Amino acid sequence: MKKTIIYVFMLVLTVSAWAQQSVFDTFEEMEGVSTVVVTKEAFVMLSKFNAGGTEGAEYLELVQNLHSLKVFTTERSEIAQQMEKAVARYLKTAKLTELMRVKDKEAHVKIYVRKGKDDNHVRELLMFVSNITPAMAKEQEAVILSLTGLIDLHKISAITEGYVPGSTQHLQKAGQ
Repeated sequence: MKKTIIYVFMLVLTVSAWAQQSVFDTFEEMEGVSTVVVTKEAFVMLSKFNAGGTEGAEYLELVQNLHSLKVFTTERSEIAQQMEKAVARYLKTAKLTELMRVKDKEAHVKIYVRKGKDDNHVRELLMFVSNITPAMAKEQEAVILSLTGLIDLHKISAITEGYVPGSTQHLQKAGQ
């Protein structure tokens, strides 16, 4: 009986450790993929810095509740296709809501969110940029951006409105 409990405990630990890995982490070690990963510990450390002004304080409050930021970028068409398939598979199982789509001659951008504790928060923001074809490029590029944590839409909208006019309206739709 004691061995059975230990085996079950070890199985739970293994499954929970595996579940914390992102489905996109396979791209991290792949040749041809540029990666940026910011961990919760880095966000906690950033939140301890003394920032000046109201915007700095809002930024610090926002980052202390973030768990991870992962960005995967490729300039290879075959990897871009793998990224597109990985995003499609993830969307089938994840409880994400499409926030917005933008399609123009240079790229397709899709942004998804996972609901948070209330209408003003989301737990995950996923952005996939595909069909990036810069001038003179021979291959298509792609970008996956995953931001997780307790993301306050009011704080993000206050920060981003200064940089992206009209962004507040799109972020408010995510909370509904």
